[in-house]
Amino acid sequence: MTTARAQWRFDAIGTRWEVQTAAALPGDARRAASAVIERFDGEWSRFRPDSVVSTLARGGGEVTVIAPADAAAMLDAYGEMSEATAGAVSPLVGGALAHRGYDADYSLVDRGPVAATGDWRERLTWDADTLTLREPALIDVGALGKGRLVDLVAGCLSAWGGGGIVVDAGGDISVCGVTERIGLEHPYDPTRAIGVWEVADAALCASAVNRRAWGDSLHHVLDARTGQPVRTVAATWAVAPTAMRADAAATALFFTGGEALAAGWGVSWVRMATDGRVDWSPGCTAELFTAAR
Repeated sequence: MTTARAQWRFDAIGTRWEVQTAAALPGDARRAASAVIERFDGEWSRFRPDSVVSTLARGGGEVTVIAPADAAAMLDAYGEMSEATAGAVSPLVGGALAHRGYDADYSLVDRGPVAATGDWRERLTWDADTLTLREPALIDVGALGKGRLVDLVAGCLSAWGGGGIVVDAGGDISVCGVTERIGLEHPYDPTRAIGVWEVADAALCASAVNRRAWGDSLHHVLDARTGQPVRTVAATWAVAPTAMRADAAATALFFTGGEALAAGWGVSWVRMATDGRVDWSPGCTAELFTAAR
């Protein structure tokens, strides 16, 4: 982010946050945002033993809990992502991630792939009031959860955001009331960018295989059907009205069907393959440092 403005930096949910506002945020604003983050983390973090998803995973059978406030919004979106990608994206991929070493202890010890079987929507059901897991599984909302939380923090701080507000959680960025030129970091060289995207009153989210990578070419973007990491896509960037949808589209674009989902949602995107080729959506306004697809 480039605009000279007041900045609030902090660490939360395993990533670095930066909030930019025209004037420094007062203590009340920071406490309110911190409370939003703590509530979300306490419900959805699979790394916390006291979270809702950890409680469900320990249930050992059918377990029903009061639905967290964001359950319907996120799981409804997961339903669309799963349908578009023929099951490659699933909120029950947590067990596969943990088995590959991305577990609550950050062991980074690969115990091999675990494939999801059947339709996850038969195992995990929800409505406005309840969330039910019908058999043991570990929920992971990483495909869109950080984007959802960025939206929540931006909404929480909107009362103090006169003059515009930018919320950046490790590259998932919400821009409100201002215009930002955001560099698209090269996935193999963080000192370089493959382009710049000008964003105003929208969100830009990115996903890349160089983030949360470990072991023998393992990373956090797994195909839920096989438990194997994606090998053909290196990085994606997506711009949407909300960070949750931008985050979700950035994940879906690692798989066949992601382009159709993005088009249906009206999301613009850029994608870089592991062989260095770059493609992008029709009408994409990013300024890319490349001559051709």
